[in-house]
Order: sequence, then structure tokens, then C-alpha cells
Amino acid sequence: MKDWSPGSALRWLFDSEHGASDRLLPRWIFLRALGLIYYSAFFSLAFQIRGLIGPHGILPAGEYLQAVAERFGHAGYWYAPTLLWISSSSRMLTGICWVGMIASLLLVLNFWPRGMLAVCFVCFLSFVSGAQDFSAYQSDGMLLEAGFVAMFFAPPGWRPEWGEASPPSRASLFLLIWEGFRIYFESGVAKIMGGDPRWRNFTALDEYYQNGPLPTWIGWYMQHLPHWFHAATAFVTLALELGLVWMMFLPRRVRILCFFIVTPWQIGIILSANYTFLNYLVLALGFLLLDDRFLLHYLPGFWKRSFLAAEVTKPLGEPRVEKNWRNKLSAQFSALKLAFTAVMLTWIFYVTLAEMVWMVKPLPLPTTPVSALEPFRIANRYGLFAGMTRGRYEIEFQGSDDGQTWVVYPFRFKPQDPSNAPGIYAPYQPRFDWNLWFASLSSWRQEPIVVRTEESLLRGDADVLLLFSANPFPHAPPRQVRAVVWQYWFTTPAERRSEGMWWRRQSLGLYAPTLERQSDGRIVVIQWPHASEPRE
Repeated sequence: MKDWSPGSALRWLFDSEHGASDRLLPRWIFLRALGLIYYSAFFSLAFQIRGLIGPHGILPAGEYLQAVAERFGHAGYWYAPTLLWISSSSRMLTGICWVGMIASLLLVLNFWPRGMLAVCFVCFLSFVSGAQDFSAYQSDGMLLEAGFVAMFFAPPGWRPEWGEASPPSRASLFLLIWEGFRIYFESGVAKIMGGDPRWRNFTALDEYYQNGPLPTWIGWYMQHLPHWFHAATAFVTLALELGLVWMMFLPRRVRILCFFIVTPWQIGIILSANYTFLNYLVLALGFLLLDDRFLLHYLPGFWKRSFLAAEVTKPLGEPRVEKNWRNKLSAQFSALKLAFTAVMLTWIFYVTLAEMVWMVKPLPLPTTPVSALEPFRIANRYGLFAGMTRGRYEIEFQGSDDGQTWVVYPFRFKPQDPSNAPGIYAPYQPRFDWNLWFASLSSWRQEPIVVRTEESLLRGDADVLLLFSANPFPHAPPRQVRAVVWQYWFTTPAERRSEGMWWRRQSLGLYAPTLERQSDGRIVVIQWPHASEPRE
């Protein structure tokens, strides 16, 4: 900026017409990747959402929103911002998924990016705000935050091509890089501040590949690497998250070097564990560290010619001449849009900065801006793997007609049959399977989804049964249902060669009360689980 003034500083930061003209290709790649990530989120929900939060699901959204309305009145619309206030029927839930999938595909095709981003954001927020325990994941906040900021980052227009007439604003570009930085850095801080001694003595990853929510068969092989490999990986994890990620804010060559460090790291995580779309999003954010000059060398010939032609014909951005009321109105609208953009992006930056500062020291910063944005999940605190689980526990549902012979309900994704190899499912997110992994680490009294699932199986609710890979009682629901818990371990290479098993397991008994459906339809408890030690 040659002539500095508050107005010129605002335009330099927040106005796309004065944006970062060397980041057109990274923006194009990131928005296509974001569209695919949104699609994966909605696609996985389309097969689960009715069983999770439908009228006959495990945690019906309608019941939850009614409780919110009774407690908060009209303020409940702010605390739970969702389209499900209009209707929480199965058709509405399915419709949100289909609209989200269509909008995400149109985003990939570069059709009205800002509008499609807004549709995806509203649809996904609608699910997250009504899903209760099934949306309590950091990955959901990451996607909502990136999706919201991307609305200011994307080019305007119906078919903006490369968006050469409207480069990404510097503030929106910074906030997206800032999100990627915080995912790494705050996770590193959480590991140190969380007090888990295994991070301090570099043993945190000794059983990491075995004990995560949904391991992969590649993770089985990595688990059996020597201890020095796991110790070195733990050390590099902390070094990367606490130190190397600061390279994101350094000059061009250092940023590009950072990209070549974090990208293979994320690919390794994707192959060795199923963390849904989380690592794909972090991978996509990494491309914003690059610029046009670097990426141009790797573009296919047709795209390269198209991009260079667009650069040559880029508008010069001549000043507007106000000749009539329409031009004056347009200028006023542009000023209002600039002011709104500046307020929202500055607000998000303050909240995320305050959240990060509070992780280290509880300074007396204003909390009202933080709490006001909290329901929308667009300014979050992150902290992955602050504490490592010490064992792998799996909840299994079983049904019986006589109380003697128990038949297993098979899962789609969770480890269950010891002979089945753990698969690679990400970015698909099986939320039911994930929540059961979390539930296995605590008491059934703290995890209402387990008993609610038992009740649904006794009723034979079709939507909940679709969360399993098969219905072992196709003709009529069983009379009794119970939830048992197993502890699982990866087999050793020798066991794998001799027995062909990927897992070995041991029964730990009843996890939740055994329920029975009476002849009059009532559901009663016929057996209570023994008190057990808390699992970590």
C-alpha cells in the first residue's frame, strides 16, 4: 500500500478486488477439495441420518429441539441454529443430505461457488445443531469453520472460472491457513498441557494404531514396527505440531517446504487410521501454502493454457464512475459488504485467538464474542489426541428369543469378527460405530445411545437396523437384547500366520442392562451389569 489510511487498509485486507492475486490456483484446488469433502460428509449421512436422529432414530432431533424450546424459548433458535426447526421428519433429514450433496457437487463443478458454499454450510450446520452426541466431533467444527470462511474466500459469480477478476481476500486466506495452523499447534499444546505422561516419555504411539476408533489393515502392520519407530514418531509429532507448523507464516520458500512436510504426514495418517474427512480437510488446507508460480509447473497443458490466457486478459480494475443512482447504490452496497466481511472475519480471528491463548493461560479476555459464535461452530478450539487410550474395547449388541441363545448384530465398520481385516473407510464417517467406540471408554449411564439402541432393536425400528450390516431377526424382533463389551488386541505376526486372525479378544461381560420386551409391549430390565472400573 503506497498511501496508507484506515480505508485503504480495510480494502487491502478484506476486499477481494485488492486480494492476493498470486493464489488463484491454490484457491481453485482448495474449493474443489472442499466440495468433495462436503460431499463425503453428506453422502455418509444419507445412509445414517434417519437411524441417528430421525423420528424413530436413536436420538431423535425432534425431541431434542422440543427440549431446547422449553428451556430457552425463542432463544433456542440461536442456541440450535438448524432447519430442523421447520420439520425433523425423515423426509426433511433425507432432503438436507441430498441438497447438500447436490450443492457440493456443483461447488466441485465451479458453479456459483459462494452460493453453493452457503447451501452446504446451512445444511451441514442443520445436522450438527440437531445431532447431539452424534456431532460432538472436532472434525465437524473444522469443516464448518473452513466452509464459513471459504464463503468470503471464494470468487463471486455463477461461473467464475479461475476467478482472476476477484482474487481471494488476504484476510480470508490468512484465516484458512490460520485454521490449519491451529489444528496442528493446538493439538500439540493439548498433548503437553493434558498431562498424559506418555507424550512426555514418547510412548504415546506404542499402541496407537490398535486402539483408535477404526484402525486399518495398514495400521496392523505399523503397530508391529519396533519401539524406536513409535518413539521417533511421537517425537516428530510434537516437533511438527509445536514447532515446524510456524513455517506456515514465513516467506514463500519456507511455506512450500512446510507443504512438503505436512502433506506426506497427513497421507500417512489417512492410510493408517480412519479419521473420516478430518485429515483430508487438513490436507486440502495445506495447498493454500503454495502459489500460482509453483503450481503452474504441474498443471496439465490444457489447464495451463487456459490459466495463462485468463491472466493475460485479466481486467485492469478501472475506477468506477458514479453517473447515476444505480452506481451510487452499488458503491454503498460494496461498502456495506466490505464492512460485514471485516466484522465477521475479525470476530472469528479474535475468538480463535482467545481460545488458543486460554489453552495456555486463562487471561481475562472478553468472553461474550466467544459464546455468541459458539452455537455456529465457526470458531473452534482444537486438541487432537491429548490423552491416548490404554486399551481397545468394543460394545456388541446381541438378541435372543429364549434368554439362552444369543445372536450377534453385525456391524458395518467396527472391528467385530477377529478374522476380518480392518478396512480403510475414510472419508466416509460411520457415526454410530464411532460413538460406540467412545461409549466403550465410559459407563453406560453416561452414554444414553447404548440403551436407546437396545430399545430400538427390541421394537425392530427399521431405521436403526440399517446402521448394522444385517438384521439377524428378519421376521420379528427378539424378546431380549443385551450389550456386552470385549477387549481387543491386534494379533502378533506369528498368530496371524498360524491362525489367520487379525484380532484376538476377551469378553469383559455385560456393558449395559439387558432389556426384555413384555407381551404387552413394555420394555423392562431383567439383568443389570456389574460395576466395572473406568476404562481409558
